[in-house]
Amino acid sequence: MSEIEIFTQPGCPYCVHAVDLLRSKGVAFKEINAPHGTREREESMSRSGRRTVPQVFVNGQSLGGCDDIMALDRAGRLDSLLGGA
Repeated sequence: MSEIEIFTQPGCPYCVHAVDLLRSKGVAFKEINAPHGTREREESMSRSGRRTVPQVFVNGQSLGGCDDIMALDRAGRLDSLLGGA
């Protein structure tokens, strides 16, 4: 089973869309609250190299943000990357 993490921030519409997409896939994931200035946001930035949320990781590998996972889904590649968690 894959370990899926998503770093989000309250009030972020992109975060809501990304979380909704993961839920629609029926996968288990850990949502990590990562507002500006928090240790969690710093962790997300250091792991992904990106300053924005959401950031999605599968087994420690960055898949990117909302637009990235939406594009992966449209290309038919997201399900296999999520690994049926």
